[in-house]
Amino acid sequence: MTAEITRTEKGYLATFDRKLSHDIEKVWQMLTDNDKIHQWFAGLQIEEPGKGGHLSFDMGNGHFEKMSITDFETESQLGFEWGEDHVLFELTPEDGETHLRMLESIPALTDHTPRDLAGWHVCLDVLEALLNKESIERTLEWEHWYPEYKRLVDSMSV
Repeated sequence: MTAEITRTEKGYLATFDRKLSHDIEKVWQMLTDNDKIHQWFAGLQIEEPGKGGHLSFDMGNGHFEKMSITDFETESQLGFEWGEDHVLFELTPEDGETHLRMLESIPALTDHTPRDLAGWHVCLDVLEALLNKESIERTLEWEHWYPEYKRLVDSMSV
């Protein structure tokens, strides 16, 4: 299921919802333990945990982007700057499982937005697969989801 994209007063909001059949502690570790983060999002790393701390993202050209952590509540919320955007992961326990919601606030849609959204979609698929001890072919998944996100973003731009 694709993210829901809605218009807001400040731009757009992409909402990804996943119900994960794992307890909140395991899901939180996937979001905050660098060894686990690297498995589902290569290049992303928490450098200084906690609100006011920061993450870094390896741009692949020797440049590291520093992103401030804006929200940090253990086993509940992790939010950070993502360029001009803002990403927020929210975790809610549900009968031994976890509802994972990822919100990306996007000030303006660009040609790169569908690529980013398809990328986040695949990252969440990989995170879930890792928890389930399954594997996913990332490139094929991205190629599957990108046209759908392109269509969604194009429909929002009209």
